[in-house]
Amino acid sequence: MRLHQTLGAAAGALLLALAVPSSAHATTGDFFYKTSTGRDAAISDPVSARCVNLPGTSTDSPGHSPRNFTTSTVTAFLEADCEGDTYFVMKPGAKLGDKLKLSSVVFS
Repeated sequence: MRLHQTLGAAAGALLLALAVPSSAHATTGDFFYKTSTGRDAAISDPVSARCVNLPGTSTDSPGHSPRNFTTSTVTAFLEADCEGDTYFVMKPGAKLGDKLKLSSVVFS
C-alpha cells in the first residue's frame, strides 16, 4: 500500500511541475547595435521571450548594424514593441550591416 501512495504522490508532483509555467530564462551574451545617431549600444544577458525597445532608436529613427553575440536567436523588428510586418531573424553569432534597420528585439 505504501508503494502505491508513494507512486501516486510522485506522479502528482510531476504533473504539478509540468502544469506550472516556467519563468522566462535569460540568455547569455551581448547584443550590439548602432543607435539612430550611429552610437554604439548593447544589451547584455537579455531575458528570453520579452520584447525590448532598443534605447536610442524609434520606429521613425531606427538603429542599425546588429550583431548577435548571445546564445539565442533574436528577432529584430523595424517597429517598436516588436510589432509590424518588417522583421528579421538572426542566429547566434550573426552580424548584419547598416541596411538592416531595427527598433525592438525579442530573444528566443
